[in-house]
Amino acid sequence: MIFLRLIATNLSRHRIRSLISMAGIAFSVAAMLTVVTVLEGAVGMFSGILSNDSQIIVFERNVSDLFFSSVPEAAAQAIASWPMVEHADPVLFGIVSSAGQPIITCFGVTASDARIAKAAWTAGKRSDFGQHADDVALGQRAAEFMAAKVGDRVPIGHGSFHVIGIVKTTNGFEDGGVFMPLDAAQKFFHKEGASSVITVKLWDKSQAAAFKNMVKAKYPNLIGLEDEEFNHSYSQFRILKATAWAVGACGLLLGGLGVANTMIMSVFTRIREIAILRVNGFSRTQVGGLIFGESALVSLLGAALGLTMGSGFLLVLKETPALHGYIDASLRPAVMLVVIALALMTGIAGALYPAVYAMRIRAVEALRFE
Repeated sequence: MIFLRLIATNLSRHRIRSLISMAGIAFSVAAMLTVVTVLEGAVGMFSGILSNDSQIIVFERNVSDLFFSSVPEAAAQAIASWPMVEHADPVLFGIVSSAGQPIITCFGVTASDARIAKAAWTAGKRSDFGQHADDVALGQRAAEFMAAKVGDRVPIGHGSFHVIGIVKTTNGFEDGGVFMPLDAAQKFFHKEGASSVITVKLWDKSQAAAFKNMVKAKYPNLIGLEDEEFNHSYSQFRILKATAWAVGACGLLLGGLGVANTMIMSVFTRIREIAILRVNGFSRTQVGGLIFGESALVSLLGAALGLTMGSGFLLVLKETPALHGYIDASLRPAVMLVVIALALMTGIAGALYPAVYAMRIRAVEALRFE
């Protein structure tokens, strides 16, 4: 108890310096939490597009991005006819821009695709989708920023399309996108007879391994992956996740350097005090534990403050109208625990040199220190 009281007393004696160190850790934790949560949320939403009422994704082997994947229409038709397949939906992805509009994600789909069949149609009728080549359905957010309603013609890229419906989806990318009939999208993006992926649902999920082997045997240029496999192996997802943790780690490193500086200054200004402690029976281990304890307390308080700041910032982002649906502010317990553990480890690492220095102080020489 006395040991803990001494730690608190030492930190309170230098409030400004301690608060600055806590702030460094707090801002680092908030930045790491925000970046990791936002990027992992983006990955989750994109994977949600691919796993919409499906279990397996079929795409071109060895492509760096699904926008470059090309799956022949004949393969999609053949796979849909396999006995083990409940349904197989070809999907074509494309990105375009229009004058005065942000980048627009386009989805070339069939009328039976779950994105159309199970979407909440706030305007227009689902039965009208795919009746004409220039018909499109807009996500609700897309309709808002394009100021479009059913019956309007909207410019998309270098074309003009007739709005036949507006759909509301929970996925931000889909809600801000445009849904085109597959054949119209193929012509628009000059990918006639091809799609980006095939999303497949099996009658019996236990047949997934057999299905993937059939794809490999019949179509060597294609690969089939279950949703979880795809999320862990897709290179773009790995890059995004690695970037998030790398940026967060750099922030924590800067916070750790701030803690190290605080602890070094604390030791240098308390050399005579440490000597008195040694004379009064404190061992080298206890002196080192005192320094580590102060650093750990600063780190924990900073981490708690950082979690609060990060959570608040994520909530603000989620409620920002322009980002509606694109920010997943759900704090995952695993991410929070990892961030807290890293903050604590960073603070303790920052106290390593000051603690070793304090443990090496010789009482007789330190009492003569001025």
